[in-house]
Amino acid sequence: MSQKPPQKAAPSGPQGDRIAKVIARAGLASRREAERMIEIGRVAVNGQVITRAALNVTEKDSITVDGKPLDAPAPTRLWLYHKPTGLVTTTKDEQGRPTIFDDLPADLPRVLSVGRLDLNSEGLLLLTNDGAIKRRLELPSTGWLRRYRVRVNGRPTEATFEPLRQGLSIDGESFQPMVVTLDRQQGANAWVTVALREGKNRELRRAMEAVGLSVNRLIRISYGPFQLGQLKPGEVQEVRGRVLRDQLGLEEVETPPDPKAPKAPKAKAGTKPGARSGPGSKSGSKPASRPGAKPVPQRRRKPRRD
Repeated sequence: MSQKPPQKAAPSGPQGDRIAKVIARAGLASRREAERMIEIGRVAVNGQVITRAALNVTEKDSITVDGKPLDAPAPTRLWLYHKPTGLVTTTKDEQGRPTIFDDLPADLPRVLSVGRLDLNSEGLLLLTNDGAIKRRLELPSTGWLRRYRVRVNGRPTEATFEPLRQGLSIDGESFQPMVVTLDRQQGANAWVTVALREGKNRELRRAMEAVGLSVNRLIRISYGPFQLGQLKPGEVQEVRGRVLRDQLGLEEVETPPDPKAPKAPKAKAGTKPGARSGPGSKSGSKPASRPGAKPVPQRRRKPRRD
């Protein structure tokens, strides 16, 4: 009787996560920034400097960035920030202009901006301590709608915005169709509400210029489910943990009850939870007498004989 040769175990995939993802998850940088840090030799794993991001690491590996141990991943947090005009959305500006990070409260931990708003734009900007979440929220595949209030110089009509609604190409770059609503004319300017699902560099300003209009004020009023609301310029507000979990699907908000778990006995009407019922109970759960009702004679118990 012939024996079957022993089957080889299926090769298992690489353990752990990509090093750039781990750095991003720790909130030190975005994933792309982490890859650049690796390429220029700022990251070491187990004492050895690496220059390629194609490396998986686990909790057992020791990771340092610029000689400092990488912090353990902190719980994901998200903030709403009302960016004022006159600030650039970058950690350091080559021209020495003030940045949003110069304006943030001192007690805020190290954060990353989700996308950007240019120097002269204002409104809602999301901030997070999680580089992986930053990347996830910025991807066009996320499909979150971004809404803006735009003031343009000119007297547009509904027909003016038809190219934006159809989708247009500027200097060989294609823009997705936008949802444009002409709100009102105010002197030489008009107010418009625009919604789009991507965030290319100066996209709205370039699109308006393509139809003969110049933008003189641009306010982002929402990013996906998050709203600017009554947030004042420069103000920061943290998104509650439960809202964050619901919107990003980070984890289940509530644990479903176990169907196999024994059910607690139902309490009788008129009794407090945990109170004993029946004769001899001290719960004091006698029904209250109605006004005008005759008293019910109480039966005396005979003394017990031993």
